[in-house]
Amino acid sequence: MRYRRLGSSGLEVSTLCLGTMTFGEVSADSFMHKVGCSEEEAHRILDRAVDAGVNFIDTADVYGNDGLIEKVVGRWLRRSGRRDELVLATKCRFRTRPGPNGTGASRKHVMEAVEASLGRLQTDYVDLYQIHMQDVAVPEEETLRALDDLVRQGKVRYVGGSNYAAYRMVESLFTSREQRLERFVSMQMQYSLAERGIEREHVPACEKLGVGILSWSPLAGGLLTGKFRRGEAPPPGTRMEKWRDRLASFDSERNWALVDTIRAVAGELGTTPSAISLAWVVSRPAVSSAIFGARSVEQLEGNLAAADLTLPAEALARLDEVSAVAPGYPYDFMKRIDGRW
Repeated sequence: MRYRRLGSSGLEVSTLCLGTMTFGEVSADSFMHKVGCSEEEAHRILDRAVDAGVNFIDTADVYGNDGLIEKVVGRWLRRSGRRDELVLATKCRFRTRPGPNGTGASRKHVMEAVEASLGRLQTDYVDLYQIHMQDVAVPEEETLRALDDLVRQGKVRYVGGSNYAAYRMVESLFTSREQRLERFVSMQMQYSLAERGIEREHVPACEKLGVGILSWSPLAGGLLTGKFRRGEAPPPGTRMEKWRDRLASFDSERNWALVDTIRAVAGELGTTPSAISLAWVVSRPAVSSAIFGARSVEQLEGNLAAADLTLPAEALARLDEVSAVAPGYPYDFMKRIDGRW
């Protein structure tokens, strides 16, 4: 397993981060119903991942019903006794209770949400506390002052964002500097061979400003694991069998050519398509860690194959070429004039 600094902070995290969204059997009203695993299997996955060198675990207060998945992780932390070995991350922002203040990034919601998460996780502190999505209805200074207070109280060690527009991320960093508040050390964004949109603005901004990118959905919901084939129904029991609209959104010549290339590269290097896809994300500028999920120890092992995998330059070039996206305006204009953007 390899480790990197989280952005420009002093915190070291494994380049593979274990995501927990699939942990625990959730009820029928959850979007994760029938695509998760039992708590017992989740604990086996956690045991194996940490034994393999994963020191970074990511969860959120809205994963599962009534904070279920934080509770699953909390029970494992208590049983395993390995809390101090780990970088534990969670998030707040989305609705957790009824009423106008039961959602958002206001001071009230943030302060209440962290207390609830600490209780479910059975810990005194969270290593990385993240705002799950920007809240345009709340001044950024209000959110940052709440996070700053939590750091000063010792309940949170570092703070980060997720699903922020690039302009709002930069505004947040500027506000932190001007007001002498804790700054985001990381930004958790969707990033994969299938979804490279953040390369237009987020990646260069994060690289310049010292913010570590945490890639969520680096396997594009399973598309890049090699389990799905052009023109065929998704295999039974997979997420895409339930979320067929998401599979349809990936149904393009570009993406199927990408899947074919990933399979070919995996065969040549004697590894799994999942490992190829994760290793590509980890190789990108400003990326500190790629967050992957697993519903079984077997799935976990296929992903862990990326832990020490360095892709050859020729393989990277093939993957870059087949997954390339149009830069769009004004970047295509800049490229025509200067040859780069």
